[in-house]
Amino acid sequence: MRKETSPPLQSSTDALDTVPDTSSPAYATHHPVTRAFDIFASAVTRWTGSPVAFGLAVISIVVWAVTGPVFHYSENWQLVINTGTTIVTFIMVFLIQQSQNKDSVALHLKLNELLASHRSADNHLIGIEDASEEELRRLAAAYLRKAAGEDEAPVANASS
Repeated sequence: MRKETSPPLQSSTDALDTVPDTSSPAYATHHPVTRAFDIFASAVTRWTGSPVAFGLAVISIVVWAVTGPVFHYSENWQLVINTGTTIVTFIMVFLIQQSQNKDSVALHLKLNELLASHRSADNHLIGIEDASEEELRRLAAAYLRKAAGEDEAPVANASS
């Protein structure tokens, strides 16, 4: 007699297709380079948001300003701060965006879990972050009408 196997169980959020695609830049894959970048970006954004990093930035600017008279406020003196800040800003954009993407995915998953676990919640909103801006504006307007008592609960259709 042949034994039938049942499909693996999925969580309630998996069944609703709300788990982010692993090819998304916001989702760290198991690839060692991606994982290393994720760890590096998280560490750098944590450190750069610290009082120590802020203090070092202020000290750097003060030292640069104080050396102005020594270098006669030359173009090279100005170029040092301009180049330094441009490079730091350019790199920080990518590092902060990586951390922001990861935080956003985690927050959406937590909210999806809360919605999925509450029996009376409107599960249509799970995955709404994938909706177009126009759909989000329509939903926001519908919820404003609902809050004013003018309308029934809006129905989200984020999958379209």
